[in-house]
Amino acid sequence: MNAVADFEQVPAFEVLTPTSQTVPFVFNSPHSGRHYPHRFLAMSRLDASMIRRSEDCYVDELFSGVVGCGAPLLTANFPRAYLDVNREPWELDPRMFSDPVPPFANIRSPRVAGGLGTVPKLVGEGLDIYSGRLPLSEARSRIEAIYMPYHDCLKRLLIDTHCAFGVGILIDCHSMPAGIRSGEGALRPDFIIGDRFGVSASPALTECVIGLLSARGYCVIHNKPYAGGFITEHYGRPAQGLHAVQIEVNRGLYMNERTLEKTAGFHALMDDLSDFARELMVIAGQHFADVPLAAE
Repeated sequence: MNAVADFEQVPAFEVLTPTSQTVPFVFNSPHSGRHYPHRFLAMSRLDASMIRRSEDCYVDELFSGVVGCGAPLLTANFPRAYLDVNREPWELDPRMFSDPVPPFANIRSPRVAGGLGTVPKLVGEGLDIYSGRLPLSEARSRIEAIYMPYHDCLKRLLIDTHCAFGVGILIDCHSMPAGIRSGEGALRPDFIIGDRFGVSASPALTECVIGLLSARGYCVIHNKPYAGGFITEHYGRPAQGLHAVQIEVNRGLYMNERTLEKTAGFHALMDDLSDFARELMVIAGQHFADVPLAAE
């Protein structure tokens, strides 16, 4: 049994596509997967509820309205606790495995040190996922069968978008704990917008995202404490007309973090995000139609 068998009944990921892509946007939800293979649960020391503590619950649903606006949405069905595609492909903690990791593996990144490598050691509250070491073949299977195809799919979506429109804009969608604080005065932001401190996207695009959400009455923070992960950093190439912005949504806006149930605010937030996306696409189309979103 391996990662291929884990997703025989449910695809590891899928692309929700509009009838016709009419905008230069691609949306991505890499951490909202909630299909936990039985084999994986049997390996874990955590119960079916605790294992979900790293999940970006329902983010794929919150942003599902973008499909009706003409943009594709790539969504993971595999859970983040099983495999994290917002990491380098071989960002591995050697202490997790009974065999030596490959010499090319990145074993010294801060994310590995924090237990959150490509194959995570911990879930959100510092809880160990496994009671013992894994064979390296387990990590290799997940990376080769799921990680690589996922990124191949995301890359193809962006290439096709860039070819069709002359620009490609990736919006990487995530959620954050309700209690997160940022900046002076210990603000509790509703959204944190990350662009790798101006490296992964045109400032005009980032400012547009922040402005549209702020205009709806939300508290929006820029880059702190979340500036974007591997996906934002890897795919954002403004000089080449490829832009990547990460959006972190405060879970307190739409769910109970203890029970993982949606709250009364869920549908209102989903409607707001659909309207936000529609406005963003219109403004981007009008403002940047004749000027590629190159670094400014």
